[in-house]
Amino acid sequence: MTTQMQRTGVMHLIDTLSAAGAERVAVNMVNHLRRDRYVPYLCTTRSDGPLDSLVSEDVIRLRLQRASRTDLAAIARLRRFILANDIRILHAHSSALFITRLAALGTSATIFWHAHHGRYAVEDQRAFRYRLATAGIAGVITVNRELSEWCERRLGVPHESIWYVPNPVALSDGLSVTEATLPGVKGARILCVANFRAEKDHLTLVRAMAQVAREEPSAHLMLVGACNDAACLERVKGEISALGVENCITILGARNDVPAVLAACDIGVLSSASEGLPMSLLEYGAAKLPAVATEVGQCPDVLDQGRVGVLVPAGSPDMLAKELIGLLRSPERRHELGARLYERVRETYSPEKVMNQVCEIYDTAFVASAGPRELKRGAYGGSLTSTVGKTE
Repeated sequence: MTTQMQRTGVMHLIDTLSAAGAERVAVNMVNHLRRDRYVPYLCTTRSDGPLDSLVSEDVIRLRLQRASRTDLAAIARLRRFILANDIRILHAHSSALFITRLAALGTSATIFWHAHHGRYAVEDQRAFRYRLATAGIAGVITVNRELSEWCERRLGVPHESIWYVPNPVALSDGLSVTEATLPGVKGARILCVANFRAEKDHLTLVRAMAQVAREEPSAHLMLVGACNDAACLERVKGEISALGVENCITILGARNDVPAVLAACDIGVLSSASEGLPMSLLEYGAAKLPAVATEVGQCPDVLDQGRVGVLVPAGSPDMLAKELIGLLRSPERRHELGARLYERVRETYSPEKVMNQVCEIYDTAFVASAGPRELKRGAYGGSLTSTVGKTE
């Protein structure tokens, strides 16, 4: 029987707990880490946020509140915490990699980097900082295959040390969610959950909505997301005003009750110009909402190449409007696609299934004598494979 003393300490590190995709992944992963094998830790390097209340009570927390990238006191505090708790695995999300590398100096901790931002691959950035920071770490986990290829090509990470792992999303089976009070009428509410930044391309969605409103006057679009880029938000507001669609678009901003908002809406949409593996698309599925998304990042994978949702070209307001109008006019199709997407999310992106894969990846750090690829496959019911350059 596995005892408390035999469990391995694993710390997930993320800069904040703001309501964004990478942050939700970090929380879902630490919450569903197998307790029979691992002791869960979560470090927020800068600040907490709306997702703080979702962290499981048994997760051991460290709040660094570092003042800058070179906050030496925070780095030293993190290092002392790692040593004092004998934490063996550090799972750094996004830019938390840099403080993780510095704090891990002189410790025996093994580092994995979780790359979330699909724009690195789309823009084919050289990212010299990340090339330095990933040198010599145990491996990289990516949220899409383009990022896997980019890590090998641009960062020089060995092919066998890169894994594509889908984002996990928690399902709310059997839980009753009270619908949020929102503008518009039931049957005609469209929801976009995406923080305001350029790659989410809200402008295309606003332009599409102007066409939708002419055909379906009762349609109402809700924009949920934090303001990561003030200039981007102002451009969106300017476009809404210029097109005269203030009465059919509401900017809700950051919300702490996203499940309640999802429950009150009828269609989920993403108009992104680039993506990794968008958590919002998975959350639409978990809420049984039909989804319309652009053909970027892992959106086609989530929507099973259009079999469980609607795919449109990026940057095409005409096509986006056409598909939204079609769904608004067909409650039956909305119900069918929502049910299909829910099953897709349940079967492919459940926390249990995803974390089985992550646990196998962690175990590669402890079989060095046999080589990381000698680990027995399927030890947790998952599938441990490197997916660089491969397709399903």
